[in-house]
Amino acid sequence: MTTVTAAAAPSKAGAGTDRRLRIAILAIALIGLGIAIYLTIVHYSGLKVACLASGSCETVQSSRYAKLAGIPVPVLGLIGYIGILVTLAIRSDLGRIAGFGIALTGFLFSCYLTYRELFTIKAICQWCVGSAICMTVLTVLTAIRVMRTDLPPPAVRD
Repeated sequence: MTTVTAAAAPSKAGAGTDRRLRIAILAIALIGLGIAIYLTIVHYSGLKVACLASGSCETVQSSRYAKLAGIPVPVLGLIGYIGILVTLAIRSDLGRIAGFGIALTGFLFSCYLTYRELFTIKAICQWCVGSAICMTVLTVLTAIRVMRTDLPPPAVRD
């Protein structure tokens, strides 16, 4: 028989906050996933990337920094955004911490890539900026979700 002790009973405010955070994380991660899917398709199909700044996205996408250990950066983005989405299904501290860890890793990698765009490649890709913004917002939201003390703890089994 599974019971929830009084100490483990979720507060309505905490449950509502967690739900809103999860919805916001879901929405932003789906936007980031859309960007990563688009750039992955462009990479493997050889299509010209749509870009408002003439040639900037192509310059970035064709640079030596567009791959890490032979893996296209958009594929790494796909993996990261899917990982964040998966962590939303894990309703425990592990899911919250894993989501934050993936988002933080993505954020730090985005910072590195943005540095390379600005100072090495000297071109800015709007899609990369969009993904970097998504990862920045996801890092903030997942950090809030980890730090919230009023979130419902996992159920205690007797």
